[in-house]
Amino acid sequence: MARKIPSPCIDVCKFRRDGPAGEHCIGCSMTKAQKKMFKGLKKDDQRAAFIALIRAQQAQMGKYSAWAPAYLRRCLKKGVKPPRPVRDAA
Repeated sequence: MARKIPSPCIDVCKFRRDGPAGEHCIGCSMTKAQKKMFKGLKKDDQRAAFIALIRAQQAQMGKYSAWAPAYLRRCLKKGVKPPRPVRDAA
């Protein structure tokens, strides 16, 4: 069975940064609603598109340069090829 693309969460989970959609995690930039939404995505193409959305969100908000290397390590640990927006960033 193929392994799924892991969540963009890098296990920091501190919601302190305000943005247009509410509080964002200081580790991955996701809101609580986005974290819940990701869990419902079952196909890798949906998950990769969601990761691209998160990367765009991080670029707009700034201060998320440590996310890409941490997420790459997470993907490698799980034996999953990281989605393109992450491979290009690191």
